[in-house]
Amino acid sequence: MLEIINMILGMLFILIPLFIFVMVFGTPILLSFIKIIKEYERGVLLAFGKFAGIREPGLNLIIPVYHKLIKIDMRILTVDIPKQEVMTKDNVPVNINAVIYFKVKDPAKAYLNIEDYTYAVSKYGQTSLRNVAGEATLDELLSERQKIADKLREIVDIATDPWGIEVTNIELMDIELPEGMKRIMAKQAEAERERRAVIIKAEGEVIAAKNIEKAAKKLCSVRGALHLRTLYSLNDVSSDQTNTINFFVPVEVLRAVEEVD
Repeated sequence: MLEIINMILGMLFILIPLFIFVMVFGTPILLSFIKIIKEYERGVLLAFGKFAGIREPGLNLIIPVYHKLIKIDMRILTVDIPKQEVMTKDNVPVNINAVIYFKVKDPAKAYLNIEDYTYAVSKYGQTSLRNVAGEATLDELLSERQKIADKLREIVDIATDPWGIEVTNIELMDIELPEGMKRIMAKQAEAERERRAVIIKAEGEVIAAKNIEKAAKKLCSVRGALHLRTLYSLNDVSSDQTNTINFFVPVEVLRAVEEVD
């Protein structure tokens, strides 16, 4: 019995250190064979530096040292184009910043054809923004912002296609004008509003004159209409508490005097 206990204790003294050794050194080695790729990622697999394929989301087994797995994010990414001074077609300096929305459509090209696709998209967007804004006048830049942004998106999308990148959208965030130009545009807008006000007032006076002409013709055509209108005017004047006395003489009376003469 004592011999059996000693044998068990001897085996435990051997197995426990062995188990600890396996747990400490074996587990990391075992885990190095396993790579987990998330749903929104794709894995670019290299075998001794040579492209060996694309790994899909889930549990993937690789051979350490022989394989190298690079995870590529397939979600839509955003890159800010910092504010920069651009000279428009009509020689007006403006400061413009924008934001680029893009995603990786081919992870192999995104890793193999370009070192840093995020940095490259940002820099190409900056240069393209200068070129596109420089071909437009200030009025076009302010009134056709979406059209210019769509044109810029098309240019950047075509240029980044060999990198496996798809540019989904580009938005011009802010167009900052010089202070002097802001004052000039404010004066121009004020002058434009005054011009419209004068035109509207003149058109109103023309319409009022036509209506007065129609009313005058109507009063002259109906006998006694002008006298009735005079009585209405006297009623309106009588409600005003003033010391002024107004005498209204109908035109018919003057015409009657003229006929007597």
